[in-house]
Amino acid sequence: MNDAVLSEQPPLDPVNLIVRRRIRPGREAEFEALLAEAIARLSGLPGHRGTGVIRPAPGEREYTLLARFDTVTSAANWELSPERAEWLSRVEPLVDGRVSFEKQPGLEFWFTPPASPTLRQPPRWKMALLTLAALYPVSLTSGLLLGPVLGHWPLPLRALAQAMLIVPLMTYLVMPLATRLAAAWLKP
Repeated sequence: MNDAVLSEQPPLDPVNLIVRRRIRPGREAEFEALLAEAIARLSGLPGHRGTGVIRPAPGEREYTLLARFDTVTSAANWELSPERAEWLSRVEPLVDGRVSFEKQPGLEFWFTPPASPTLRQPPRWKMALLTLAALYPVSLTSGLLLGPVLGHWPLPLRALAQAMLIVPLMTYLVMPLATRLAAAWLKP
């Protein structure tokens, strides 16, 4: 690739948009329909990497919507789109109280603790199994590729070089893809 092509590509800077809304009593079904519509719209957007919904616990009314994007620019395109503005105008009558909105860089969301009151994570055994299924081929391939080049290095340096390759690959490419493909299976 030449330098001109590289400079035209946006840098990978994943971002998560997290929106929490309290829904008025009795309006949940209407909100669910609009939520399904939003998820369908998001799934067709360039740079969209997945959507998650955390529904309220029994007796609660707060929904959490998480939308993952590959770059800040992709997220901003959604935030400023007329489609989102139109959707928000239809959601407004269903919302009770203040809307919570935050942006998090890609890594922060992945490390949200399991005891977090607003996030219900998949069962640990499913997370472990998916991580193993994703990590094994990446680890094996990196070992095969780096082995001939780094085979004479001391073990701690070889392990560090391999980790420096695997961690970004897993964080920015492999796990977002794996969790997207396994989304239905991962549901708690």
